[in-house]
Amino acid sequence: MAGFIGLVVLVGVAGFLSAVRCNPGCKGTDGHPGEAGSPGRDGLSGMKGEKGAPAVSVDGPGDQPVLLRLKGDRGSPGVVGPMGPKGFRGHVGASGLPGEPGPLGQHGRNIGAGQSVSQQEAQFSSFSVIRNDSTYPPFKKISFQSVVVNNPGDFNMTGGTFVCRIPGVYYFTFHSVAKVSMCLSLVADSADDKLTFCDYNSNRIYEHMLSGGAVLKLAANNKVWLESFQDEQSASDTQDIRDKYIIFNGFLLFSNPE
Repeated sequence: MAGFIGLVVLVGVAGFLSAVRCNPGCKGTDGHPGEAGSPGRDGLSGMKGEKGAPAVSVDGPGDQPVLLRLKGDRGSPGVVGPMGPKGFRGHVGASGLPGEPGPLGQHGRNIGAGQSVSQQEAQFSSFSVIRNDSTYPPFKKISFQSVVVNNPGDFNMTGGTFVCRIPGVYYFTFHSVAKVSMCLSLVADSADDKLTFCDYNSNRIYEHMLSGGAVLKLAANNKVWLESFQDEQSASDTQDIRDKYIIFNGFLLFSNPE
């Protein structure tokens, strides 16, 4: 019986609802928001991103590979190394281009008419004589025993003197070789002073060489000679009889007509 009554109630409600219809212009009230749902599950991991730019610090790049690629400041020069061996000599290069012509020289001066061959030869003067006496040269003008050159004969072997025949400028030189001390003077009667040269040999075992020379301007008949003089030589030096050589040379550089 109770079931029958319930069925009758439901049929009555349905009939009521079907009888109540909403007009097109009617509007219901807004509903209330629902309650928040429970948190969802974590999503899947995403794909790996591309490599970012190098990190930058206040003083510059901090990434080590970047630092290695950067060029640093130039350091101080190192110590100079030892010199290497000399290389092979290179090939001779090609000849260079000819240079420009030089400036014109000064005009020559007239020295008179041309001379014959015999006259030109007369403008030469040269000599070379040797003293090969083993005794010590006395303290005076030196005499010579051998002639190497005496052209055309301006050196007087008898007096040991050169006599100027052609006025001009001459060059005179001498050399001595001995195991004792030696002092020599180059003397010209046209000069006020003598040119003196000394070599002192203290060990008296090895040969010493003494050399000297001078350029002199001479007039006709001026004389030039070589002489030995006393300075600090000992008695044993002057008494020595071992080999000694003195060579006296002279020649005309250019004539100078008076």
